[in-house]
Amino acid sequence: MTNAPGQAAERKAGSGGPAKEATLSERKGERTRRRILAAARRKFAEVGFERATIRAIATEADVDKSSVIQYFGCKQDLFREAVHWQIAHDELTTDDPGHTVENRLRGMLDNWAADPDSPMAVLLRTSMTSDEAAELLRRHVTAEVTDHIAATIDTPDARLRAAVFSAIMMGVATQRFLLHMPGLADADVEDIVRITTPLLRSLVAPDA
Repeated sequence: MTNAPGQAAERKAGSGGPAKEATLSERKGERTRRRILAAARRKFAEVGFERATIRAIATEADVDKSSVIQYFGCKQDLFREAVHWQIAHDELTTDDPGHTVENRLRGMLDNWAADPDSPMAVLLRTSMTSDEAAELLRRHVTAEVTDHIAATIDTPDARLRAAVFSAIMMGVATQRFLLHMPGLADADVEDIVRITTPLLRSLVAPDA
């Protein structure tokens, strides 16, 4: 006995079963989640942490307010996730301190140029007007930059050197991309790297 064409089509359409439906739902949920995070970064960058609202972020992301709450809970948790960033230290580190420093500097300049609303850029912007964002920036920079760089420096003043290293990197980023300071905002990347790399290298490898 042969099956009717409609029955075969029905089996084919449902061949994925619950597992396939769950996978599709998960992918859709992840896309929605990424869209909310991108919208949150734009809104936080535009109006700051204090003035940004869940409703405004939901509108920016073209989702319901309830969806933002479902995925992230509250504005504080959404902000922390939206501005979270990590440095790929292993990918940047080489046996040559000079090359490592250049990798870090180029990576920072390239990332900021590629995405004005990157997590680090948004966190730095909002830290200017929000105590909560400023504290988050302090903790994040300390963990991601100062602590890591200090661990690679073999001198009694390693933490101070690492802190100055971080300050120079953040100063370059802030003045070039946020404040658009003349002389730095329009400078060629190669010139910035040429001038800044020896200074940063002297901080992390003073005896090399």
